[in-house]
Amino acid sequence: MKTSNVQKVTKFHLEGLKEVLDSSALFPSEYLDDMISDYFINPDSEDIWFTYMLNDRPIALGYCVPEKFTNGTFNLYAIAVHGAYQGKGIGKEMMLYIEKLLTQAGKRVLLVETSSQPRYDNTRAFYHKIGYTAQAVLPHFWDEGDDKVIFYKKLLSTRQKLY
Repeated sequence: MKTSNVQKVTKFHLEGLKEVLDSSALFPSEYLDDMISDYFINPDSEDIWFTYMLNDRPIALGYCVPEKFTNGTFNLYAIAVHGAYQGKGIGKEMMLYIEKLLTQAGKRVLLVETSSQPRYDNTRAFYHKIGYTAQAVLPHFWDEGDDKVIFYKKLLSTRQKLY
């Protein structure tokens, strides 16, 4: 799959993105309208919303924001692939896209946060596989017994090869 299928989100994509969220159970799709509204109305927004398109339909969603009070550090708050398309390399293509976009913009670091729960074992393995390091664990962050695991990756200069 090619990164050319990955693009920034437009209002046209909203209903399809809600289907992605419902399928992946990342978070309730009814939250999307509020979460993305500033991105659409604020020309100065540094939020990055991106999607993977297949046959003119969004089948994945990504959301990345700058970390306040840092120089060039971003946090990937959300990445989801429609359940019917998981395990086909789309998540990796999405990560390549955001890493390349940030690298070309001179950004330095990308963080990703996830849960320690067993149902996220594959998620954590995915981040390890694509070069992220579990840098911190915050105990009982999401809930009792549900730790936040923070992954870190130093972005490469545009002269270095991704993966």
